[in-house]
Amino acid sequence: MTLGQTIAWDDTVLPFQLDRSDTRGRVARLDGVLAEVLRQHDYPPEIEALVAEAVMLTALIGQTIKLRWKLSLQVRGDGPVRLIATDYYAPGQDGSPAQIRAYASYDGDRLTAGGDAFDHIGNGYFAMLLDQGDGTKPYSGITPLAGGSLSACAETYFAQSEQLPTRFALTFGQAQEPGQAAHWRGGGVMLQHMPAASPLRADAEASAQDGLMNAGDILDGDEAENWTRVNTLLDTVEETELVGPHVAPTDLLVRLFHEEAPRVFDAQPIRFGCTCSADRVRQSLSIYSQRDLAHMTTDEGTVTADCQFCGAHYELDPKTLGFEAEEAPKNGE
Repeated sequence: MTLGQTIAWDDTVLPFQLDRSDTRGRVARLDGVLAEVLRQHDYPPEIEALVAEAVMLTALIGQTIKLRWKLSLQVRGDGPVRLIATDYYAPGQDGSPAQIRAYASYDGDRLTAGGDAFDHIGNGYFAMLLDQGDGTKPYSGITPLAGGSLSACAETYFAQSEQLPTRFALTFGQAQEPGQAAHWRGGGVMLQHMPAASPLRADAEASAQDGLMNAGDILDGDEAENWTRVNTLLDTVEETELVGPHVAPTDLLVRLFHEEAPRVFDAQPIRFGCTCSADRVRQSLSIYSQRDLAHMTTDEGTVTADCQFCGAHYELDPKTLGFEAEEAPKNGE
């Protein structure tokens, strides 16, 4: 495979379907996106790993949902890692790239170097939020943290909240090609069963001791057999196949699932992107009075704000802010 071919699959999500097992899925390859997300912050290795995993999940899940606007994942815990947040912005038109941004909030003094990254989150919850834009009601679903990884939490979310058996196989980390500097790469596969509508699923009950559902609580008969078979095939995947860049996603699907009649669809390009702006900052401050804003004003006479996702810094005139604004903002402010 040539260098041009390897680059063509970077920062893309490839949808596919396995016709013989009623399974849909996605293959994701993130290169520049991961590097750009993590470049915005000087995270310790444990936090980088969690953010990278969250970004991979967001890319795979976001492409499965026909959005008009935004999907967000949030992980909140009571450990050193307080919050991991990601946003997936759907493309405005066919062929345009989707955009992803992410950040983490954590207490560096409580981190344990070399410890398991997921353990730093502690007890908390995994949440998915769908915002379809103006005129629609946002949807949110929440499940407890469980399973020892963010991927396992996402699988539990789909089983518990959507009753959709779902499986993720991810790998990510620093990679280095000969003659090139080390940089972040990630790759992964998402499988999701496509169940026929059945009233039995509404009555499914969790069998696990923690009260959370899994695929065994949802599927039976031929569906369960199909799901077990495709998961067994996915278990044979190697990390180098997932992350690439020398194994194309199409070749990977043939290698893993050639007996399941795989079909691929148009790949979705992914880019790092942030929607912050001075206007959005101004809008968020519109609920404050001039007295409130006076407490936020610096000695230099400005109100400042920093974007947690991309690090952009804004300095605004307090007279142009709040519901008692005395002046209109100047051009470029």
